[in-house]
Amino acid sequence: MALIDRHAILERSPTLLLVFSLLVVTIGGIVEIAPLFWLENTIEKVSGVRPYSPLELKGRNIYIREGCYTCHSQMIRPMRDEVERYGHYSLAAESMYDHPFQWGSKRTGPDLARVGGRYSDEWQLDHLIDPQSVVPESIMPKYGFLLNAALDTSDIAAEMRTHRFVGVPYTDEQIAAAYADLTAQADPDADWEETLERYPGAAIGNFDGQDQLTEMDALIAYLQVLGTMVDFSTFTPDASR
Repeated sequence: MALIDRHAILERSPTLLLVFSLLVVTIGGIVEIAPLFWLENTIEKVSGVRPYSPLELKGRNIYIREGCYTCHSQMIRPMRDEVERYGHYSLAAESMYDHPFQWGSKRTGPDLARVGGRYSDEWQLDHLIDPQSVVPESIMPKYGFLLNAALDTSDIAAEMRTHRFVGVPYTDEQIAAAYADLTAQADPDADWEETLERYPGAAIGNFDGQDQLTEMDALIAYLQVLGTMVDFSTFTPDASR
């Protein structure tokens, strides 16, 4: 019996077709999933990538709450036009501590994966208060109200413990110093040296220019860290993967 004739048997029998389809899908799934149980990590670790500081973590919450992800992706694809416009393509390791990650394909505004350090704190502040004042063609809404919203810091230690529960390697020391690190990062006159030891490269500054700690401080601190953790002048991909 020719092979094509044997295949016709499956085509004529819904039950056999269903059974063999499930068998093929099961085998394919096992082949794809089973090796993951023997891997310590499916993400290549990259030097410099660290958990967010308490202030950055709070800013990320505000970023998500205000729906910034609906217009801005944080995923630079490895295509020439994207790399030339936004910078080095995104690495999985850069989002390994994001819950949830901010990758995506929707871009009403530019990708923000490398926005950290690209503009000053003052520019970010002006842009968030009145986007059209710095980008006239922007359709982004105004977020000046964040200047008047005091930042809720009461749950920062609990939030960090929750992130540790899902795999973010916050230490006991970092959690114990959460409030001190949060306030120190937003105060250039504070004793923030230990904060930088715990969170290398974190931007220090009075981000909104006000005395009180606001949601604007946290959001700008978060924006200023995006894409800054990895030194791409020395980064080389792991050729063994």
